[in-house]
Amino acid sequence: MKILVATGASGGHIFPALAFLETLKEKFPDTEILLVLPKKSIDKYAEVADYKTRYISITPINAKFNLQNIIAVFNFLKGSFESLFILVRFQPDIVVGFGSIVCVPLVLLAWLFRIKTLIHEQNVVPGLANKVIAAFADRIAISFAKTKEYLKRYQDKLLLTGNPLRRELVLVEKDKALDFFQFSPDKYTILVSGGSQGSASINKGFLNAISALSSQFSFQVIHLTGTNDYQWVKNGYQGLNIASRVFDFLKDMQYAYSAADLAVCRAGAITITELMLFRLPAIICPYPYAYQHQRANAEFFKSIGPAVILEDSQLQEGKLTEAIKSIISDPLNFKNMRDIYNIPDSCANELLVNAVMPIF
Repeated sequence: MKILVATGASGGHIFPALAFLETLKEKFPDTEILLVLPKKSIDKYAEVADYKTRYISITPINAKFNLQNIIAVFNFLKGSFESLFILVRFQPDIVVGFGSIVCVPLVLLAWLFRIKTLIHEQNVVPGLANKVIAAFADRIAISFAKTKEYLKRYQDKLLLTGNPLRRELVLVEKDKALDFFQFSPDKYTILVSGGSQGSASINKGFLNAISALSSQFSFQVIHLTGTNDYQWVKNGYQGLNIASRVFDFLKDMQYAYSAADLAVCRAGAITITELMLFRLPAIICPYPYAYQHQRANAEFFKSIGPAVILEDSQLQEGKLTEAIKSIISDPLNFKNMRDIYNIPDSCANELLVNAVMPIF
């Protein structure tokens, strides 16, 4: 069996794809796999070297008429020819797309050549690329039941699989997780993350918030900054009397989620799924430039788990300080809220792999 998997450059696209491939290879070790990524991620994801990988020239297109968008249209045409060459040379039995514009020419060409296709939607609200290619896909795997409302035309194709997560993301004993960061078991632990790219507004807003709270409460912080903000955030903690561990990126996220009592984060689909898995209360700040998707993800999470939603603009207005203070002031109430989680008992990795098989 030969499977081509196409995905975008963001962590929200590529991490589910890699989790899917990990399980696929485990269940069907003889499967030949080709991973297709945008060229801008050549240096970013060196760890995918375990898989045969090809890159295409596609970059995002928006509705603006400017030089950057003209170049993006040219890149789309160029990437489409590259996709054609890849399909003809690899001759896959099935094409699996994990969203972003990278998937569009590959799925359309696969449909034209009568190659079976499956696409996976990570968010509650489907992205534009998946909306475009949904009509051409043989199956559509979705992560949240609510997504069915946005894809009513394709009910016979839909399959609820959840979001595939990396196998290492399992709950670690609290003491062991705290030891990983050399943290005290007697302090409240906060995890701060802006997603795979980091978030300057969350980084600034959180440092401002804890500056006002450090004299009132005893807590410790795991802060994932992203590459660009790492140094100034690390420097920012030096003037505060707060135990902190600052990372630009942390691969061993199971320790961070297991150690934390509270998360301050974006509302990407994978982040939301990971919060659900670890039953972690959160202050969620939807990314304003993917607002429709992240706001819907945040609202879904709040409907099943303990969450406070803040707008990005409110991070600098003292609202984050108020939210953290309110939660730490009444930790027992917020901790008990973990019990209200209503999470489907399913293995997303297995379900998505099994979704591929009936297509043949």
